[in-house]
Amino acid sequence: MLQGTGSGVGKSLLCAGLCRLLAKRGVRVAPFKAQNMALNSGVTHSGEEMGRAQILQAQAAGLEPDVRMNPILLKPQGQGRSQLIRLGKAIGSYAYRDYYRLAEENFTIVRKVYDELSHDFELLILEGAGSPAEINLQQTDLSNMRMAHHANARVLLVGDIDHGGVFAWLKGTYDLIQDKYRPLLYGCLINKFRGDYTLLEPGIRLFEEKVPLPVLGTIPYDSFQLDEEDSQQIRSTPRENASLRIHVVHLPQLSNFTDFAPLQRQPDISLEYIEQPTNSRLPDVLILPGSKGTLSDLQILRERGWESWIRHHLGSFLLVGICGGFQMLGEWITDPAGIEGAIDGASGLGILPLQTEMAATKILQRTEYKGLGILKEFQVSGYEIHAGRSQLQEAKWMDLVEPSGLCVWDEKQKILGTYLHGIFDKGEVANRLLMLTEKQIQPIPDHAQENLRELDRLVNLIESHCNLSRIFDGLC
Repeated sequence: MLQGTGSGVGKSLLCAGLCRLLAKRGVRVAPFKAQNMALNSGVTHSGEEMGRAQILQAQAAGLEPDVRMNPILLKPQGQGRSQLIRLGKAIGSYAYRDYYRLAEENFTIVRKVYDELSHDFELLILEGAGSPAEINLQQTDLSNMRMAHHANARVLLVGDIDHGGVFAWLKGTYDLIQDKYRPLLYGCLINKFRGDYTLLEPGIRLFEEKVPLPVLGTIPYDSFQLDEEDSQQIRSTPRENASLRIHVVHLPQLSNFTDFAPLQRQPDISLEYIEQPTNSRLPDVLILPGSKGTLSDLQILRERGWESWIRHHLGSFLLVGICGGFQMLGEWITDPAGIEGAIDGASGLGILPLQTEMAATKILQRTEYKGLGILKEFQVSGYEIHAGRSQLQEAKWMDLVEPSGLCVWDEKQKILGTYLHGIFDKGEVANRLLMLTEKQIQPIPDHAQENLRELDRLVNLIESHCNLSRIFDGLC
């Protein structure tokens, strides 16, 4: 099990790397994270929702994603509330204090699911959440030392040296873990190291004198273009001399930003998350992304001046609305049951003849359809995660696919609206869409294949800089 000194230290990525490493060695391995908090989620083939980090880890292990790999998912909704996803299905919205009252009930579910999964594989790679040293949360913890104790897992603490103070971070974490759980601690990994290793060696020796844990790996800093777990990892990739400029409207509850990972990999594409509209230089593509709070984000979009700006420049760029962004392009969004919160409805941007009503039951499914308009020769695939049900009024100038409301193309104004996440994952689809900008760019490869190539690079790094024989001694 990998646990961290904090969020963002590299646990998710290293778990994916270990899954890939062991799978390539013929070990039947699978990932497991008891509880995840993220707005990046995906859908399994059986129509269940789970965190994108565990989906990537499953792919690294050569497996189809299985919701048992992430039985509890929390999706923040703002104002101290989160939607609780249990075994792939939303069961309600909870204030954090109310959620913690469900801790024992959730932990019972987590243990049962873990036991089932452990019977199907030789080895599980577990991932913690945040830090096990959050002493105010230890009694209700689902993902760290209580989970490690149930699994009798060998725990490695991961620290990020790039942020500085890694030895203090590791020792402080060790000191604040409950005494009864310390025997599970097996070693440490120092991640994201830059510089001359010989300068670090004396620090490691002194650290091991103060803390009874060996450092079992010092992993150099490298940049891996792999699906990130949550919004802390949202990063623009501005490239001044890029052939193609893409702006993604950055709203507070932006979700599924992994939709744009295939575009960010391209050296001749500049992709930036933009909060405020600017007239300094128009983008070639403007994207309204998915949102966990479509109505509240629509209100903020208006307050920031995007509505009038988009209307003024309509037709000057390819406009793409995905999921919540698609709903915003319509005429009306209503939420009579208060699924998203206090706002019960609002007019949309009125750019597409679309009306949406939020419903208590989410649509969760993988979807394929024969392309429309510009994509008519392609099989387009992706996944849907949305509470809204949309109705489109057919217009002569507009192509749409069945079921009505899934995807629409307005050739006259260069607008693509869709409920499909992952629409850029297939290289041939992404390339055809971006041809509309009339910009010359290198062909975009399939995202899944690029992920595996990046994971293989990560495996090489782990093999070169970790004491794997000791880490896995007696396990496989």
